[in-house]
Amino acid sequence: MWSSKRTISAGDTVIVWITRDSIEPLVVTPDAVLHNKFGVYPHNDLIGLPYGAKVQSKTGGRGFVYVLRPTPELWTLALPHRTQILYLADISFVVNWLNIGRGKRVVEAGTGSGSFSHSVARSIGDTGNLFTFEFHEQRAMKAKAEFAAHGLDRIVRLQHRNVCKDGFGEDIENSIDAVFLDLPAPWDAIPHAKKVLRKDAVARICCFSPCIEQVIRTVSALNDAGFTEITMYETLLRPIEVTAVPKLPSIEDATERLKQAEIRREDKRQKQIKANREKEAQDKAKKANVVVGEKRKHPDGEPITEIDNAEGSPLVLDDAEEGVEPKRVKTQDSAGVVENTMNIDPPSLSSNLTPVPEPLPAPLPVINSASIDLGTKSRTPSSSSPGPVGSKMSVSKALSEVRGHTSYLTFACLVPYGYALHSGDATSTADSTSGADVANVSEGGEANNGKSIAPSAVSVPSTTETSTENAEPGKKAD
Repeated sequence: MWSSKRTISAGDTVIVWITRDSIEPLVVTPDAVLHNKFGVYPHNDLIGLPYGAKVQSKTGGRGFVYVLRPTPELWTLALPHRTQILYLADISFVVNWLNIGRGKRVVEAGTGSGSFSHSVARSIGDTGNLFTFEFHEQRAMKAKAEFAAHGLDRIVRLQHRNVCKDGFGEDIENSIDAVFLDLPAPWDAIPHAKKVLRKDAVARICCFSPCIEQVIRTVSALNDAGFTEITMYETLLRPIEVTAVPKLPSIEDATERLKQAEIRREDKRQKQIKANREKEAQDKAKKANVVVGEKRKHPDGEPITEIDNAEGSPLVLDDAEEGVEPKRVKTQDSAGVVENTMNIDPPSLSSNLTPVPEPLPAPLPVINSASIDLGTKSRTPSSSSPGPVGSKMSVSKALSEVRGHTSYLTFACLVPYGYALHSGDATSTADSTSGADVANVSEGGEANNGKSIAPSAVSVPSTTETSTENAEPGKKAD
């Protein structure tokens, strides 16, 4: 498949990896030039380079691409789409379930763009055969040319045929290990698929359908044809994001950092408490001082003086009339009761209202880092400490999105009656079997792998009690 050489030669098919979402196939042609938004890349510069090389742009910028060796996985991402294709998630699941391996003979109906064909061709190897059929003539011609260019024409045999009407051909009847149907109406091709499946071993079939209505009709056709173990799956992808992050600190380092953070938090809290208490003391001292206000006049033009006493109640004095008792000012306490302030002799007011500040409260001691006994020893590097600065570790995270094109895979098995009989699966009564019959069966019957079956493991249907449950569909047990 493709080139097995280490370096790129003229005429080879390579995969140009431009970005994660931009991958293109390229046939290396002398004197040709590849142009893209990242630069210019002459084909002559690719000749002689090893696969996987990084190629810089000739325009002098920082653009570059990678030239990779083609694989079925990369070809699935880079191939020219002529139809809807199968991707790696579906392909790997189908190949595994159909038990496709080296030397197997496989039938594919619906070649399309050849994505599934390339993966099957690699799985069966040079000793296997893939018989693929395409209804559309132009698509069949293009796929056939691709198989020949990739060196798969000896493994893959492509035919332009309508298998739903004409079948798969008489030359491959009773010789196929697995059948894959990627058709709009797979139920029409199931009777023809049963003819080509081998009758001396368990054969498998898979139908790829995008709609559940197709699955329902397909399952009905499989039941009518005598297939067993019918199951249906839907394959979805959940991407996993892998990133490089700095290594996590050890338990000792994390504990020490938490303790240091707690010390800083306590220092800050004590400073805030001290600042709040100092502010409260200053506010109380200001309230204790008696401040004599400026003179102002009554509405009738007479000057008055407003003075605050120690309790904060205003005293209104009339300087024009000496020896007159000052006016009582009504005040209201917190309970809403109106009271009269006491009479104060104006001449003795200035001498008795000398402000006496209250003593400041003693500030709280500030706790610093040195005053807290952590009860820990000095930090010493441990075996669990992180490595040198810059060392990183890989962390994976499952993304919330799920990718998939919601297509359904319907699987089934065809177990021939003769194979089930020789495998000991037929329902019978051992007491009604004669020794001569057991000997005849053990001489002529062999398992699928060429191993002889022991006479004690063989079950032959009784001649007196006939059962049709395990008989081949459409036929009655003798």
